[in-house]
Amino acid sequence: MHFVQARGILSAHNGMNIYRGCTHGCIYCDSRSSCYGFDHDFEDIEVKQNAPALLEQALRSKRRKCMIGTGAMCDPYMHCEETLGMTRKCLEIIDRYGFGVTVQTKSDRILRDLDLLRSIHKKAKCVVQMTLTTYDENLCRILEPNVCTTKERVKVLQVMKEHGIPTIVWLSPILPFLNDTRENIEGILESCVQAGVYGIICFGMGVTLREGDREYFYEALDTHFPGMKGRYHRKYGYAYEIQSGRNRELMALFQEKCTKNGIVHEVDKCFAYLREFPEKYEQLSLFTT
Repeated sequence: MHFVQARGILSAHNGMNIYRGCTHGCIYCDSRSSCYGFDHDFEDIEVKQNAPALLEQALRSKRRKCMIGTGAMCDPYMHCEETLGMTRKCLEIIDRYGFGVTVQTKSDRILRDLDLLRSIHKKAKCVVQMTLTTYDENLCRILEPNVCTTKERVKVLQVMKEHGIPTIVWLSPILPFLNDTRENIEGILESCVQAGVYGIICFGMGVTLREGDREYFYEALDTHFPGMKGRYHRKYGYAYEIQSGRNRELMALFQEKCTKNGIVHEVDKCFAYLREFPEKYEQLSLFTT
């Protein structure tokens, strides 16, 4: 872990990454890809130690309230968050200034900040996004070794439901020959139904692989699933988009289950919901800024 002074914290679309890198160890992580320009080991977490100050400065200068997002690139609830509390500090600022927040994570560490999430949602809007890939707990521990399992993440979704905080699930990635089964998708979807999720984002049954990410993924396949790398090479070569051969069947199952249970599953509608700031609070901010 190392510390830096960042020049800015919010992107053009009001997203922020407090940390760069990750210690969750997911074997398929796209953020490892060379295109993101990491100049340090991925597990050597870069901490933007002035992130809270930058965020407060940015929110003060905004004329209208909006949703602030975190977790799209690197998880805000990695192991280092337990001691550093950088994510919590940023949530406190978002709460203080009356903005909304959407947090994407795989970790049940987010429950530590339930008080702030509830406060933000009461004043504006909070959405918790949780990634679910693998219903089988043993397989989950291989694919996502250093973070809580699917069962524990579903408990997070259930807690959010109990407190009236809406949730969106990312059903991704689905790895050919590993978790692209009907049993896996049915298990995850049933958990989403029971947890009352608002929406599920799924771009298709598959995974994307590019330089940096691909090499790490194939090394993990060699370690845990001997012969599996060869199957990938024979079917997909060095393609970027790796689509499951069961994509049509599993996407039909996904769409049917979501439609039947009133779960929003159109990608554009899910993203629109994440960006949407409650109108009554937006109108109020025009008179208070």
